[in-house]
Amino acid sequence: MHIIINHTSMTPIYEQIVSQIRADIINGDLVPGTALPSVRMLSRELKISALTVKKAYDYLEEEGLVHTVHGKGSFIAEANQEMLMEERRKELEHDLDKAVRKARAGGLTDQEICDLFQLIMEGE
Repeated sequence: MHIIINHTSMTPIYEQIVSQIRADIINGDLVPGTALPSVRMLSRELKISALTVKKAYDYLEEEGLVHTVHGKGSFIAEANQEMLMEERRKELEHDLDKAVRKARAGGLTDQEICDLFQLIMEGE
């Protein structure tokens, strides 16, 4: 598992960790049962506070993506496929919204955006 922290980002470090682990789970790079690095190990590797890593792991556990066994560590949970699909949809919706806003800011009409989207879909 490779996590990159951007210290100049406005996004809190724990959220950066959460989003990268979530993305690895959704993409299938982290499969159920995979052990996450210990809080201390990851905090040392990233040169950040152990409390920040703990906060990220706790958040992932609240989302149902990770489960923690005291004394053993944190592991990728058996994820509900429906929940993972919903995460993918939300991420795609965000990306499409960003693209539409960018296209409109660039002066494209809604019809031109739809035509472009259709052209892209046909190319796949």
